[in-house]
Amino acid sequence: MFKALADPTRRLMLDELSERREQTLYELTARLIMRHEVAISRQAMAKHIAVLEKAGIVSSEKRGKFRMLVFNDEPIRGVMNRWLT
Repeated sequence: MFKALADPTRRLMLDELSERREQTLYELTARLIMRHEVAISRQAMAKHIAVLEKAGIVSSEKRGKFRMLVFNDEPIRGVMNRWLT
């Protein structure tokens, strides 16, 4: 969990996914570029997504020819509830 949250690019990705819980990989990449001026390759996005998936914060599934990313805030809420309450 903490490794996933440690990287500023991954935090931006989560910020964008928290606004719209489901986005295609293309939509998320476009939002990072347009809103945050993040220059990122497809390979870098894939690596960031893999870290977020391993932490359980993001899941992905193929829908037709698109890869849909789905935000899951439960792991973050669990850490917050455990340590901050």
